[in-house]
Amino acid sequence: MPALQPKPELFSLEQYEALPEDVRAEVFDGEIYDMASPSEDHQIISMELSTILNTYIKSKKGACRVFHAPFDVKLNDNPLTIVQPDLMIICDRSKLDGKRCNGAPDFIIEIVSPGNPADDYIRKLFYYKNFLVREYWIVDPRRKTVTVNFFEKNIVSVPYTFDSTVKVNIFDDLYINFAEISEVLK
Repeated sequence: MPALQPKPELFSLEQYEALPEDVRAEVFDGEIYDMASPSEDHQIISMELSTILNTYIKSKKGACRVFHAPFDVKLNDNPLTIVQPDLMIICDRSKLDGKRCNGAPDFIIEIVSPGNPADDYIRKLFYYKNFLVREYWIVDPRRKTVTVNFFEKNIVSVPYTFDSTVKVNIFDDLYINFAEISEVLK
């Protein structure tokens, strides 16, 4: 019979906050995971989407705010779960404490890194759904796809291509034309 292995000590909020500024990491159920630096295409897509989202919210004089990585979202205290989504919209400003969002954002976009696509398609899908993110998009530059998960209406994994116009479901009249974003990548 194999010997029981001691459980590794769970990463705490204090340890997370003590990490050097240049370290990009997320914590899932008390285990820390390093994050890769974003690619050029990742940055272009992030900037384009951020601009579209922010312009829309400002035009509506809405209470929501757009944030981009690195900005912490603490989904759970015990065990600690902190993520840094590529883009997010937070409409409940009481979740913001000056350092992070405490609780689920309304809308999250993750842009898939080629080195670890399962992180966005599996792990984060699980956490975002279970911690009540209303809507979660997975933008995959390599596949040129957008996968929409509108958890609020139990709509999961609806695929679109980069030649599609995709509705942001948490708003009545926001559509994003990915063909225009794709043009910028060329």
